[in-house]
Amino acid sequence: MFMALFSWWYGTGWKQVIQSFNHRIYSVAEAFSISQLLRTMFAPWKRITTDPGRSLEARFRAAADNAFSRMIGFVVRIIVIFAALFIIILVAVGTIIEIVVWPLLPIAVPGSIIAGLAL
Repeated sequence: MFMALFSWWYGTGWKQVIQSFNHRIYSVAEAFSISQLLRTMFAPWKRITTDPGRSLEARFRAAADNAFSRMIGFVVRIIVIFAALFIIILVAVGTIIEIVVWPLLPIAVPGSIIAGLAL
C-alpha cells in the first residue's frame, strides 16, 4: 500500500495537479463571467435607462442619463474584470507553487516529525 501511494503521488497524482491548472483558471473566469462582462461592456448599468420624452430637453436629458448609466456600467465591469485577472494570477501562482512543492510533501511529513522531536 505504501508503494501504491508513492506510485500515485509521483505519477498520476502529480499529473492530475498539472492538468488541473487550466481547469482552475477556467473556473475563475466562469465564476466572474468574464465573457459576459466583455460582451456587455457598454451596456447600461443594471438596465437603468431613461425613455426619451416628446420635448427636445427631455430627449437630451434621457441621452445624458443613458450615457451616464453606460459609463457606470463600463467602469464597474472593468473593475470586476481587473479583479478577476488578479484572482486568476493568484490561482496561477498558487498552482505553480503546488506543482513545485508536490514532490517534496512526502518528505516534509517525516522531516516535520524529526524536527519536532529534536526541539
